[in-house]
Amino acid sequence: MIKPTFILLLFTALLACEKPKSEPMTTMTDPKVNNQDPLNYLALGDSYTIGEGVSDTERYPVQLVSLLNQQSDSKWDSPKIIAQTGWTVKELDEGINNTSLEDQPYDLVTLLIGVNDQYRGGSVEELKVNFEQMLLRAIGFAGNLPNHVIVISIPDWGVTPFAVSNGRDPEQIASEINAFNSAQKVICEKYGVDYVDITEDYRINGNEAEMLVSDNLHPSGLIYKSWAEKLADLIKSKAY
Repeated sequence: MIKPTFILLLFTALLACEKPKSEPMTTMTDPKVNNQDPLNYLALGDSYTIGEGVSDTERYPVQLVSLLNQQSDSKWDSPKIIAQTGWTVKELDEGINNTSLEDQPYDLVTLLIGVNDQYRGGSVEELKVNFEQMLLRAIGFAGNLPNHVIVISIPDWGVTPFAVSNGRDPEQIASEINAFNSAQKVICEKYGVDYVDITEDYRINGNEAEMLVSDNLHPSGLIYKSWAEKLADLIKSKAY
């Protein structure tokens, strides 16, 4: 008589010899690559990023996301904005420290900072140190991917009626803005970060009435639209 234990062992052996069925192959992929999740965007800066004097929808980061969602297959979340009117580079650094950033890494980080360092009479050498540290933070927020960071040049506020009415020398402002922008551009090149120049265009139309808000200093939504369009063109050329 064959014992039950022997039958069980024989059945187990037969199963072990059976050829395994093929399983569907699975791969580890980033869901954002397949457009399953929206991309996220962090905008760092000062009054030009927070959009002093304009509505929330007119801010350049908000207009940028709107353009990207209209013009590409990728979908973007509303931007996370860390910016405040009057901030210098160091004050932006402090503002970041006081803000919760749970969504790291970000697919895109933009940085526009430095005008208040110039406005307060800061030196180029001091700006270089502070800006480089800030740029490294921005790269870190982008998952250490420099090509996911874009720096925007500092606008020349010397062309505005505010500068003239406050007795500021437009030529001196222009010279100092140029020096600050040149320093930032060199640092961006050092780390392989894209640098977008909006300053020259701003010098052409930044003093026109429709390009200004009521304080005669900060840009209107039309200026921010032109910045968003320039950024969108650059971002569309990247693999998002």
